[in-house]
Amino acid sequence: MPSHLPRSFSKPFLKVFHILEAILLTAITLATVVAMVNEFIHVFVNRNIQLTDILLMFIYLEILAMVQQFVAHGKIPVRYPLYIAIMAIARYITLGMKELDGSFIIWLSLAAFILAAATVLIRIGHHYWPYEEPQEPGKKQADD
Repeated sequence: MPSHLPRSFSKPFLKVFHILEAILLTAITLATVVAMVNEFIHVFVNRNIQLTDILLMFIYLEILAMVQQFVAHGKIPVRYPLYIAIMAIARYITLGMKELDGSFIIWLSLAAFILAAATVLIRIGHHYWPYEEPQEPGKKQADD
């Protein structure tokens, strides 16, 4: 749906918005890379790698994949934040397995299962009902 704002207002606003977007994406990427380097240093210094370290690295990897998708396509598939949430829950359970109450672990596992099921449903939905590319004004569809 086109904007009803005057072009003289929307064009500079969009330019500022794109600059802010680029700055934030760069900051997110740099922060993620620094966090990954810190994690590798932590593992190297301790000379011990645990499952929680690997899961944390996967979270960092998913964040970088989200940034890459946004830069490449201008949008982030909703499944990327779902992947991050699943990994975060798995890491939380792994970190606190001994201290967590059994029923709380079950609730966390159920939450991870619901997120995984939502991811599968989204993937199935995209397969059977893919997004239609927006058509440029003035062009006819191939079916017409």
